[in-house]
Order: sequence, then C-alpha cells, then structure tokens
Amino acid sequence: MISTLLLSLSLLSLARGQNVGTNTAESHPQLRSQTCTKSGGCSTQSTSVVLDSNWRWLHNNGGSTNCYTGNAWDSTLCPDPTTCAKNCALDGADYPGTYGITSTGDALTLKFVTKGPYSTNIGSRVYLMASDTQYKMFQLKNKEFTFDVDVSNLPCGLNGALYFVEMDADGGMSKYPSNKAGAKYGTGYCDAQCPHDIKFINGEANLLDWTPSGSDKNAGSGRYGTCCQEMDVWEANSMATAYTPHPCTVSGPTRCEGTQCGDGSDRHNGICDKDGCDFNSYRMGNQTFYGKGATVNTNSKFTVVTQFITADNTATGALKEIRRLYVQNGKVIQNSKSNIAGMSAYDSVTENFCAAQKTAFGDTNDFKAKGGFTNMGNALQKGMVLALSIWDDHAAQMLWLDSSYPLDKDPSQPGVARGACATTSGKPSDIESQSPNASVTFSNIKFGDIGSTYSS
Repeated sequence: MISTLLLSLSLLSLARGQNVGTNTAESHPQLRSQTCTKSGGCSTQSTSVVLDSNWRWLHNNGGSTNCYTGNAWDSTLCPDPTTCAKNCALDGADYPGTYGITSTGDALTLKFVTKGPYSTNIGSRVYLMASDTQYKMFQLKNKEFTFDVDVSNLPCGLNGALYFVEMDADGGMSKYPSNKAGAKYGTGYCDAQCPHDIKFINGEANLLDWTPSGSDKNAGSGRYGTCCQEMDVWEANSMATAYTPHPCTVSGPTRCEGTQCGDGSDRHNGICDKDGCDFNSYRMGNQTFYGKGATVNTNSKFTVVTQFITADNTATGALKEIRRLYVQNGKVIQNSKSNIAGMSAYDSVTENFCAAQKTAFGDTNDFKAKGGFTNMGNALQKGMVLALSIWDDHAAQMLWLDSSYPLDKDPSQPGVARGACATTSGKPSDIESQSPNASVTFSNIKFGDIGSTYSS
C-alpha cells in the first residue's frame, strides 16, 4: 500500500492489544473460499475473516479503562512498552455493528463509514483465516488467485484493496510470549510501507516517540515501523486500479527503526521497496481500459485473475511473470498493453517491464535494488497472508492511484497521470462526509492451478 491505513473512532480506543479481553466475544465472520485443480475442479474451504487488531478496543486487563484514547497512551497503564503489553487487553469485535463488515456465503462487504452505538468507524482491514487461531497461508508460485469484486460504490480517493503480506501464520504469538492474542485477534501486521501507526510491534507497545497525526485525531506514529514483503494483487476504486509487487531485503515481519524504515528522504534507503513495480493500465497509456463504461466496466461486478508464473512451471521455480486477466459477462478480457514511448508493449509484470518502466518514467529502480522477483518469489513460495481492506489516504489523498501524482510534475509527463480523478479529490474529510456509504464487495475467492479458477 502506498500509504499507511488510517482510521478514526470517536469513542473507542484503537490499538493492537496483546492480552485478551472478555467484554465482547470474538466470532469470526465466515467467508467460504475454494481450492482448485485442473484435474479435480474446485472444493469449498471453511474459511473466515478476522479484524486487524489495530482497529480494536484496547483496555486494562479485567476492566474497561482505555489504554489509548484519542492520540494518547494512558501514562499509568502504559509507562513503557513492556508494561503496557502486560497491562492491556484486546477485545472482541462487533463486526457489522461497529465496523460495517458483513459476510454472506462467499461474499464479504466492507463499508467505509459505520456509525455504531459508541463510535464512528472509518475503514477496516481483515485477514483470511484457515482456523480460529491461524491465518490461511498462500503459496502462490505457479498458481493463480481469482476473485470477484464490485467497486461500483468506490469513488475517487478510496481504495478497496486485496493483497498479500508476509505475516506469521499465528500473528507472532509463538515468537513473542507477551502476545497472548495472536491471529485470533488479528495481530502481527506488516507491509512494505513499514507503517509506524501500528500500536503493538513484536509484542511491545510502539509508544516511544509517539507523535499524533496532524489529520486524524485518533491516529499517530511511533518510533518503530513494521516491514515485510507485500504483493498488492488489487488496489482499486471505480476509476483506477493497479497491481504491484513490493520486495524487501528482509524475510518475514521485521521491526525497523530510523533509516531502515525508509521514511521521507530515506525512502530508497530503507529495507523495502515502497514504490513497487506497478501495472496501472491508465498510467501505462491506456485510458479507456478500466473504469465506468470502459472495457473492464466498473459499473458492475467482474472477475480478477492473477497468475504467478515460474520459469520451469513448478512451485519451486524462479518467479518469471505476474500476469493479469479479467472476466466480465462471460467474456475473458486480456490485460491492456503498455503504450509508452520507449517501451515495448508489455501486458504483465516482469523484470524487463519493471526496468523499462522505471527508465521511461525517470523513477528510481528500487524494485531491483530490493531484490526484485528473487526476493518477491521467495516470499510467494514461503507463504503469505491475504488481507482485504477499505481505506482513505491521509498522506497523499490516493492521488498515486487515481489522479496525477506527484503534484509538482506535469501531468503530460510519462507516468504522472494514473487516473482521471481530480488532483483536488481524495481529501479524507471530504470523502468521509460526502461518501460515508461507500463500500466494496469481494466474493468467489479461488486459488489453485493456473487455468483452474475461471472459465475461458
């Protein structure tokens, strides 16, 4: 994700708790998925989703006193990182009532703004579970991942995302004894942006040097970030979409500090490729391929297929290509081809595409510097956790996805125009007040042999 997920709750405090509270029972919404083979077809899996712990109420053990309120940690309960982890408990979630998360069969809907009995919630992030205490791990090399999505109710400035991150299957519970909550309560998040707003990292409160957000009264950032490799299969609204691998020089969830995190002017000096190597059809020169009434028509539901192709067509071979296609109204739609001066007509993400794109756009090839397909392939082979989210962007207004960005560059310059949204769009205060009922629906998740998850 280009920017860290941020959210607001008016009354409930949000933090990544490490103990378990008992005020609300945790019950994971069921979300069926399917595993497919070319020879045997598809079989249904009894999977579910869990809310990320950063969204949950964090309070004192055995009580209801907030450990974190607004932008501040309670100095009595949380005088230091380890004491805070011992004193505070993470509670269960009312998924539809507080967070606007609903599931029916194989479909999951994430609502943008939810006014609950005690709070107003903005956005959410959930993970797919294999059991009540373990995230489902996806080994993606030489496989394809398919889902249906409805983005018709996602305007400029919002992102309904589906992506994979290199989290631990148990949420870090076995590595860090102070983490008593684990995957059952959505702990252990990391991504290639090395987010600093995660309130518990490695079983400790991230309260050192805590700085309140200037635009979100309930968010802030700590001394540490939490980094790992990330495969953005789907970042999108009704106006634009991109898929983007983000390699890192480390393996698995890694706490960063200082230059390692790649903040600000150190963006390309950190341990992860924050830019990634993105394929956005609009940015790559085809402005009529994706959108309302376009070739892939976002006014209605469609199927997204992503294939992770290896050099020898095995699950242990070198990652060679990440290919995309769509299915809508019974028709298979091949991905658009790049139409940029100085570039060949690429229609997938490869090492050659990434190098050519970076050169054509005048961008630093941090993708190569951070290990490119070698490191990304290692993560895909090891296994990654599926995350699904809806969010607005307090850092860059989602302009990097659906408008012209950076703002100090001419939109006619190659690579600057990424979507048709205005450069004035995407302000969180505007979206939250004008489009509170925005939502995204993901459904029909399938994973398996290449060519087994969709009808051609």
